[in-house]
Amino acid sequence: MKKLILNFLTIGLVAVALHGAHAQDIQIVSTINVLGQTKPIPVSLDGFTGEAAEVLKFDLFVQGFSFVAPDAAQYQISGSSAGDVSGRVTDKFAKKVVLSRSYNGASVRRQAHAFADDIVQTIQNKKGIGQTKIAFKSQSASGNGEIFVADFDGYNKQSITSDNAIVAKPAWVPGKLAVYYTSYARGNPDIFYHSLSGGQRRVVAGYSGLNTSAAVSPDGAKVAMILSKAGSPNVWVCNADGTNLKRLTTGLEDSSPTWSNDGQWICFATKIAERRRLAKVSASGGPVKTLNTAGVSNPTEPDWSPDGKWIAFTRQARDFDICVMPVDGSLPPTVLVAGQNPSWAPNSRTLVFNHEIGHRQVLSVLDVFTKQYKDCLRANGSNSQPAWAK
Repeated sequence: MKKLILNFLTIGLVAVALHGAHAQDIQIVSTINVLGQTKPIPVSLDGFTGEAAEVLKFDLFVQGFSFVAPDAAQYQISGSSAGDVSGRVTDKFAKKVVLSRSYNGASVRRQAHAFADDIVQTIQNKKGIGQTKIAFKSQSASGNGEIFVADFDGYNKQSITSDNAIVAKPAWVPGKLAVYYTSYARGNPDIFYHSLSGGQRRVVAGYSGLNTSAAVSPDGAKVAMILSKAGSPNVWVCNADGTNLKRLTTGLEDSSPTWSNDGQWICFATKIAERRRLAKVSASGGPVKTLNTAGVSNPTEPDWSPDGKWIAFTRQARDFDICVMPVDGSLPPTVLVAGQNPSWAPNSRTLVFNHEIGHRQVLSVLDVFTKQYKDCLRANGSNSQPAWAK
């Protein structure tokens, strides 16, 4: 299993061999205006069939593109997936080819992901997410659940744990094939560090009481977590190996820490005067500052975007909803779709989350700025608490 996981992850992170070159003088179109009100970029797709067409439609849709007839498209995407994938993108308005490339050295699926990434880079001037990974909890109808990893769209699902115990809250180490998560494997909710390349794991926090919700700093050197070793569940921070533990908060009910992109702040959910609030505290300690989520009650499960501009969170009302707000408070929170446990992609515009369909939890991928989303139905079972690798 360890070798299988290593091979799976290595394939996902190795660049696909490419041939050809980008055309010069590429026209870049700005796609991000007002949160949730951006129109998708209209494109057409021709010549691709089967798995390649499926991948291109999924990847581009959740990054702000819509598929229309060629006459209505701003960009016409054409090519072939017979054998290897080859494709080109024509800007209909500029009347020129802006991307022409062929791919080999991997499966058709991974070649199509690579082509989608190049389309995003060419048109949006942002790195695509087609070859990224997610970790999540997956639970059968009769089991406790295990931690899994998969492609961001739910394909190539592989188990990481085999504890046959309650598991929760996976979190990636930035830039590494390693995760933290909570497991009851030893009879207590302990936080484990797990190397996916070698299979080794160790307990990082195994104190009496609750040890959960590990969140790794952007440089990988620190871990924030929720511990109840001093009584109530609070935010603590330590070195990556669990040493130099320090308590940051003293509230009655803290949860879900997440780091700012510069590693200076930790945002978390808390309860103040019987009301659920979002707050932040310096990673080195200091006073707790509440965040303004006016108009949205019971916020929880915050996640800070990699570019530092946005905080996604869950609204706990009659149902669960995914919300996003700018960190600087320039816009009020926007309710996007039903769901919970949002996690940002590296591009800071796409979220993965889970929502209920037919008494099971399903992973979905959402483009924040157009509100377009797709379910990851290939990841069978009841899947929740996703974390996007950065």
